Amino acid sequence: MTARKIAAGLFVSLDGVVEAPEAWHFPYLSDEMAAAVGRLYAEADTLLMGRRTYEAFAAVWPHQSGELAEAINSIRKLVASATLTEVGWSNATLIESDAVAAAKRLKEQPGGTIAVTGSISLVRALLTAGLLDELRLLIHPLVVGQGQRLFPEDTASVPLKLTRSATFTTGVLDLTYQPV
Repeated sequence: MTARKIAAGLFVSLDGVVEAPEAWHFPYLSDEMAAAVGRLYAEADTLLMGRRTYEAFAAVWPHQSGELAEAINSIRKLVASATLTEVGWSNATLIESDAVAAAKRLKEQPGGTIAVTGSISLVRALLTAGLLDELRLLIHPLVVGQGQRLFPEDTASVPLKLTRSATFTTGVLDLTYQPV
């Protein structure tokens, strides 16, 4: 049996900021970007996310329509949180224990890709633990200047190899990396 793949998809500025992309990424939204984001959800049967991403998504996506909204609303959602006591969005389940251990168990079960979107702390933890199989970055051509960065200064070295790249007409780079 082949292990499931865990793939993370993130919006990133040129200076590495991943925090609050809703404040800066929309001018770069295009059909190309929608297709790239849609690919992650199309191959996934599970969406793994942290509390903040869950709360942001649950506030927006249940009220949206269209192909991407349908994919996000219908997918199995696992929410890693030590502070939430319940989740009310359709197909959502709370993971209250160690999220990395839960991801490792989930990866060993049969199924499709496990997508992680947003959830920066979770992405970092999965990458450090050697559980992240793909890191998909949509690099936006702007400097945000401040905010949480994908990799803070004290991040341990993790060698990655570029496995896919594309440039959108908006100047956004669509890059996929895998651990070496």
